[in-house]
Amino acid sequence: MLVRSLRRRGTAVGAVVFAFFVFALSFGATAARADFRVCNGTQTLVGVAIGYRAEAGWTTEGWWRIPATTCKSIIEGPLSSRFYYLYAEDAEGRGRWAGDIDMCIAENEFKIVGVEDCFARGFQEIGFREYDTGEQGSWMVQLTEAPREGTGTP
Repeated sequence: MLVRSLRRRGTAVGAVVFAFFVFALSFGATAARADFRVCNGTQTLVGVAIGYRAEAGWTTEGWWRIPATTCKSIIEGPLSSRFYYLYAEDAEGRGRWAGDIDMCIAENEFKIVGVEDCFARGFQEIGFREYDTGEQGSWMVQLTEAPREGTGTP
């Protein structure tokens, strides 16, 4: 009787351990995901552009549309640079998250190599905010309701 009781407990304990192991693997896979994420903590749609150093040179890309109170991965996979640059504006034209690092953008979806002579090349020039990731494998930026224009501080 005691042996059968221990076997049942062993099975129950084994099931709990197995369930915990599966949970830990699932959680670990999610937590270990490396990327550059932007979370929109506002109540409006936000458009986001990012700048980074690539093999071809300084590159800017946009626009990612991030709905209110959601997050989106802008760069997927482990980050390959220490510094990334972000510019964002809300769809209603009331909020802007900017900085003092000038880079090129375009009105519609874009990928631009080079940050010099933006106007001469048919692009707009706008200030991006610098993020020093400290060479972390992933990074997250939280955009809030009250951006301060030009300071780079969301």
